[in-house]
Amino acid sequence: MRRNAPARAWTGALTTLFLLGAGLTTVAAPAAADTAGGEESLVETPWVIGHRGASAYRPEHTLAAYELAVRQGADFFEPDLVATKDGHLVSRHENELGGTTDVADHPEFADRRTTKVIDGVSVTGWFAEDFTLAELKTLRAVERIPDIRPGSSRYDGRYEIPTFEEILDLREELSRRHGRQIPIIPELKHGAYFDSIGLDLEEKVTDALAERGLTDEDDPVVLQSFEPDSARELDRRTDVRIVQLISGGQRELTTPEGLDEVAGYADAIGPTISLVLPTGPDGRAGEPTSLVADAHDRGLLVTPYTLRSENAHLPDGYDKGSRPDKYGDHRAYYTAVLETGVDGVFSDNPDHLYKARQKFLRDRR
Repeated sequence: MRRNAPARAWTGALTTLFLLGAGLTTVAAPAAADTAGGEESLVETPWVIGHRGASAYRPEHTLAAYELAVRQGADFFEPDLVATKDGHLVSRHENELGGTTDVADHPEFADRRTTKVIDGVSVTGWFAEDFTLAELKTLRAVERIPDIRPGSSRYDGRYEIPTFEEILDLREELSRRHGRQIPIIPELKHGAYFDSIGLDLEEKVTDALAERGLTDEDDPVVLQSFEPDSARELDRRTDVRIVQLISGGQRELTTPEGLDEVAGYADAIGPTISLVLPTGPDGRAGEPTSLVADAHDRGLLVTPYTLRSENAHLPDGYDKGSRPDKYGDHRAYYTAVLETGVDGVFSDNPDHLYKARQKFLRDRR
């Protein structure tokens, strides 16, 4: 697909989707929003994106986490996708299962524990590609960081690992229930690795979307990848919108030359927040970088990741007290991020981001 449509055309198309439901107020007409940081967002209402669902409150990448994210005000929710041994797509943040499921408690799978090199890193555990879907369905999700999120860990053992088909069904059901189209923003994980073992994620994802008629730029789905080759392959296979995710180790993609290249195959960038808003020596938000403006100049939207409300995850200048599991001054930090002119933000706490966004918008009327 040629990536030459202006960003405002995308925001307009998605706004139309959001406004299909009566009474929806979270996304307004496509017009720039003034920000204290000087750069203008390309959307009037920056999007709240449920990162792995409402993953601060339920074990991540479960249907319950996605449903809760939407109830808390998320405009999008994000499933991460990996493949099973028999070629099904399931939602996990990584293909290693030990950190987010009860696989270690299943003696029948003890001999599946192994060590692999994934994206250049040696990883020991149990891997989705070594299990059939039927076997994975016997596992249950658990909280990744129970010491920080004991409330979420109370739901350990309740939820299955969802398939992509089940997630697409949920998206349709939630759209009917809430009276508006609810987009999803799936991320393909370890694309090159899965390709190397004969499980082509790009083909599987785009085929699954095509079976649902989700093939066009204004359909309620946006695809993401950290791997430029994967993002380019998605661009060749589908006309749905593409996000190039950018980690702190991919700064070459944020240079003028890098952004020019990204604009040839993607519609947005999803950088780690520190590339947009570094923290100063005092731990408070410093001056924004030029990344948002540079991306906007090329017609790229900017949707950074990830806002989390616990002291353990906030910059030092925003914590409250000494307990890492308690909430810090998340509203101040979330507001500082919104003021950079971003077009959406991923958050484990969609309710906190929704409230911060609403106050941010009221203060600028």
